[in-house]
Amino acid sequence: MAMAEERDPSLAAAVPVRRPVRTAPPRPRTRGRSGVRKVRRTAALLVVAALIATGGATVPEPSAPGWSSPGLIGGGGWPFAGVPLSPEQAEGAAYLPDSSVVRLEDGRIRLIPAGGDTPVTVDADDPRVDTAVRSDNLWLAQGTIPTGGMGAAYRDMAARALLDLRLLTRPNGASLASWYTKWRYCWPRDSAFTVAAFTVTGHPSEARRVLRFLARAQSGSGMWAARYNADGTAVADGRRAQLDSLGWVLWAAWFYRVQAGSPDDLPDLWPMVRRAADHLARSLDAEGLPPASSDYWERDPLREQDPRRPTLGVVGPVLAGLRAAADLARLRGETGRTAAWEGAAQRVSDAVARQFAPYGYPRSPVPGGLMDTSVTFLAPPFAPADAEITAAIADAARRQALPNGGVLPGERWSGSPDVAWTPETALFGLSSAASGRTDEALDRLSWLAAHRTSLGVLPEKVGPTGKPAGPAPLGWTASLVLLTLSALERPLPIP
Repeated sequence: MAMAEERDPSLAAAVPVRRPVRTAPPRPRTRGRSGVRKVRRTAALLVVAALIATGGATVPEPSAPGWSSPGLIGGGGWPFAGVPLSPEQAEGAAYLPDSSVVRLEDGRIRLIPAGGDTPVTVDADDPRVDTAVRSDNLWLAQGTIPTGGMGAAYRDMAARALLDLRLLTRPNGASLASWYTKWRYCWPRDSAFTVAAFTVTGHPSEARRVLRFLARAQSGSGMWAARYNADGTAVADGRRAQLDSLGWVLWAAWFYRVQAGSPDDLPDLWPMVRRAADHLARSLDAEGLPPASSDYWERDPLREQDPRRPTLGVVGPVLAGLRAAADLARLRGETGRTAAWEGAAQRVSDAVARQFAPYGYPRSPVPGGLMDTSVTFLAPPFAPADAEITAAIADAARRQALPNGGVLPGERWSGSPDVAWTPETALFGLSSAASGRTDEALDRLSWLAAHRTSLGVLPEKVGPTGKPAGPAPLGWTASLVLLTLSALERPLPIP
């Protein structure tokens, strides 16, 4: 996903949401926690609730044409299609339970009939309503809706995230970042997280579809374009290929294989894995680092603090991808490639210890390097736990924190300084959940739940008043929330 800093500076305006921003779900009690921790959690939630309650009513927030919608209208049947619900229709609207069918304020129903792509408004007793709702319900029931072991507190957010990921995934496997103009593209890194989310929730056919799309799109060199159109063609806008995508796709292919796949699945994807891992292994320099490249910020490397070296946003996924590829090779009995890719991963790991660790794992390996969310890429579920990296994650979260409870993508972020980003907030939550820091993970999840749109959809950003300030749904955030909730229920695999 491209960061808004690179897309269009005007997109910092917030989405107008006519109904009050929903408050966080009550945090369920868990056994064995001390009174001090209960007081701390209660105080934190009260602060967040106060910010939400006082913010939205005082500052008018202008509309941003093109993505000012609280969510997508959908319907049952194949192929699944979604269309944004207009802000005008959103007044008093709500999804029917466990579906993408919307009940409008006047009681009529807005949906997309099976096999179509155009929404219609029908009476509540129209047979198409029951058909569409039943189809969505059955699809959810094919897998699991993760709740983090907290009962109903986060179930609605998880079900909505899953249904939104389905609407964003096209029949050919292209998983779109969102449904709007500059977001209506498939970024390989976002797609990798979609694969993991579908896998962990028990929807392997959807995960396979996305992986096969990525396999078809891959070039002979092992690289992917920065992004793709929904039809699978590369977007020709001058953006260079981004090396972190290779690492993320390798991690996703491994995650699918060890969680839900069978040995019969891998031959179909093995050429993709081989090309990507060989490319990464060949790319390492004498220090053991890959070349400088754009990462999830999609910023020109020359604008980084150290333009000569890759950022942690590249190095972290490359390390995870090489470790994942080595394990995939081991599962296939490919001893030569197992050894080669393990060796390449060790060289990257050693380089991280030499280049990034002495400065506290900043974005660029320089004295006074600025922190950013990519430090979480060196921690579970992407890498084994390490005490120094855990401390660096806490340092980054502190430096990136905003008064509205969310975080900026990085320290001294050059975009809007008071707009929080939900994928970065969710990445801190996933890191906490996968590392056993349950309280921290629940705090992040509660904040995300409290700052959904009026339809309960996860947006890209949250403004200073607590209102959504970017497109909704955002696929990357939906995937991260599902992975975080799953990590709270059972350990996620670590390459």
